[in-house]
Amino acid sequence: MTAVTTDHAPRAAAGPHWIVLGALSLCHMVNDILQSLLSAIYPLLKAEFALSYAQIGMMTFAFQVTASLLQPAVGLVTDRHPMPKSLALGMLASFVGVLTLAFAPEYGWLLAGAMLIGLGSAIFHPESSRVARAASGGRFGTAQSLFQLGGNGGQALGPLLAAFLVVPLGRGVLGWVGLIALAGAGVLWRVGRWAEGRRRAGALRGHPGPALARSRIVMAIGVLAVLSMTKAFYMASLSSYYTFFLIDKFGVSTQVSQVMLFLLLFGSAAGVMLGGILGDRVGTRRVIWFSILGVLPFSLLMPHVGLAATGVLTVLVGAIMASAAPAIVVFAQELVPGRTGLIAGLFFGFAFGMGGIAAAVLGQVADVHGIRFVFLICSVLPVLGLLTVFLPRPMQMVPAR
Repeated sequence: MTAVTTDHAPRAAAGPHWIVLGALSLCHMVNDILQSLLSAIYPLLKAEFALSYAQIGMMTFAFQVTASLLQPAVGLVTDRHPMPKSLALGMLASFVGVLTLAFAPEYGWLLAGAMLIGLGSAIFHPESSRVARAASGGRFGTAQSLFQLGGNGGQALGPLLAAFLVVPLGRGVLGWVGLIALAGAGVLWRVGRWAEGRRRAGALRGHPGPALARSRIVMAIGVLAVLSMTKAFYMASLSSYYTFFLIDKFGVSTQVSQVMLFLLLFGSAAGVMLGGILGDRVGTRRVIWFSILGVLPFSLLMPHVGLAATGVLTVLVGAIMASAAPAIVVFAQELVPGRTGLIAGLFFGFAFGMGGIAAAVLGQVADVHGIRFVFLICSVLPVLGLLTVFLPRPMQMVPAR
């Protein structure tokens, strides 16, 4: 029996273009390595430039506002005027941003470097997501998962590079690290040429939209945005404060807490990949149901169990929650066909921005009520997964003719 999905674009007989998808995933890793390096070197910059916490916060604000707000705008423009070759320009912007951070003589240049990395990310995400969909061969969830897997890997590798290269060798080594962005720009230039050829051949033509009223589509996009916010808040509590929670509750060393954080990142990477594959087989709506609401029993248990059980739950929570990421993006792209770049920019930018806001808000709560209270609050957040009931069912997603 064939599973019903929300994907209605014709399946390509040739199947996915794995080389293109692999190149995009690898470059997504490079992009997110550079992003995560920025926050990882804050202690180094604070000591070298005698920065206040407010100045560090302004760097984060400059980076996140540039990356978050520009992504939907870039997606909107490229939906109307596809520019696959702009992918290389985005990576070059990140390269210049890293060089600026490496050799900045004063604080203003640090702000400029942060904004250039944000600009590179804003250009990269919408257009690369569109090209990944074009290269999917109809397996949209799998393609989106592979693409996002690279980003997850980059977020994990950035702090490691900072710890073992930048901190021991000094800020100038960022210039050498930035060479990976230059290599990425070369790869993306080739990918852009491939995508441009596909576009001119008509392979990226638009598809009919679902037979839904405009108000129903808007409501569904709103529900997906709330679900993305739920995921962003919960994952921000883990990625930003999980190590502090473990040290506070169990008295473990920093090294042990970092190993536990690695388990979370490992689970998240596995979940992103599995979420897209399952979405292609059983439907993206079912994956969203399972991901957001299905994590609730485990998230409720986590603040109340021992260290070993916490480690097991960490992997499960990371995997289940992360599986929603590709499913949400693919579902939204099916709701608004022909706006692949806008949807990708909107949801990547929204999730990124909400994650930053969540980290700031939860930090304030932790200062007042303690880190354990933060995890008690966040453990209930997945109940918002019940909103999935308001998403249209697969049979309602039949394209209008």
